Amino acid sequence: MATQESDLVLVIFIHGFKGTDETFGDFPQRLQHLLLETLEHSTVEVVVFPAYETKGELDKAVVRFADWLTTLTVEREVASGLGAGKAKVVLCGHSMGGLLAADTLREFVNSRPDKKAPLWPKIVACIAYDTPYYGLHPFVVKNGFTRMAQYANTATTIGSTLLGSFAGFGAKKAAQSTTPSAPAHGGWGRWAGPAAYAVGGALIAGAAAGGAYYKKDELTQGFSWATDHMKYVGNLWDDAALEERINALVDIERDHGVVFRNIYSVLPANPPEFLTPRTFVVLPKYGSRAKDHFLPSSNAIAPDETHSHTGMFGASTNDGYYRLGLASSNIIRDAIRAHNETATSTFPTPQNRRRKSRSPTKEKLDALDDRIQI
Repeated sequence: MATQESDLVLVIFIHGFKGTDETFGDFPQRLQHLLLETLEHSTVEVVVFPAYETKGELDKAVVRFADWLTTLTVEREVASGLGAGKAKVVLCGHSMGGLLAADTLREFVNSRPDKKAPLWPKIVACIAYDTPYYGLHPFVVKNGFTRMAQYANTATTIGSTLLGSFAGFGAKKAAQSTTPSAPAHGGWGRWAGPAAYAVGGALIAGAAAGGAYYKKDELTQGFSWATDHMKYVGNLWDDAALEERINALVDIERDHGVVFRNIYSVLPANPPEFLTPRTFVVLPKYGSRAKDHFLPSSNAIAPDETHSHTGMFGASTNDGYYRLGLASSNIIRDAIRAHNETATSTFPTPQNRRRKSRSPTKEKLDALDDRIQI
């Protein structure tokens, strides 16, 4: 009786904008445990892509990540003794990391020597967590700007008062002075005194305003995250480009069996202030091809959309943390099983190729969403 060949599963985590190696907390280890419990004859390794600079053009980040991933895959396949092309790779990207994962997958698919060549690295799933594939929800941006306007008004009031006081103090001192100062080089002596008072007032006003502004975690996080995301991915407002990326991911699942899901955080309705659920990301429109690829993950303890987004991988900041782990393991488990069943055909005959082009995961994964309760 032939023994079943072992699987080598590499689960790669990619942080988002301004993320670090600690972005995912203990979530990768929890997911690894769940997969080892549910996948037979498998070695599961979780790897967090080292912290990288989330600035500049996205395509440059894709090149760096693709180089790192190919090197890692070769090393793990050699070390396992299973041979080339045996590692099954799962990409898990949070926030902007989901965009990086998606574009890297597209690059691997499009850079094959010919359309019949197998995909390598053998990516079997691309799971995004709260990735703004359709952009940030307008309420996130609006609320950020509203808070910033409030802080700006406070800073202006403080600054005006302080500057007015210093201006009066400077005028009083000038009236009391009876001995003119000798002019310095460049005429500095004629305005050094008033300038010093004005600069001093501005510094104190700035410090007072800064006391409010630099409480980033509580006060301006929504605004800064919204604007900085725009800097990292300049085409996030380009509807055509966003739609093209999503359609490509849906097509890749259909044609190559690479499962694509975006698990997005949801704050339940909280009347009377919030009558409807809130999300950090824009969701697919009704009738969109991607609608079934977006799965909700409820977080009832986060104070707002931004905290729900950043606190997704902590049990103390997300009461849906454990359900998120179960949902993720279910997606990966079913993707690997579907891939293994498809790969049982011996040689890539034209008949087998035609069968594969029908997306073998279609029938096997249609029931996946019904089983996942996040």
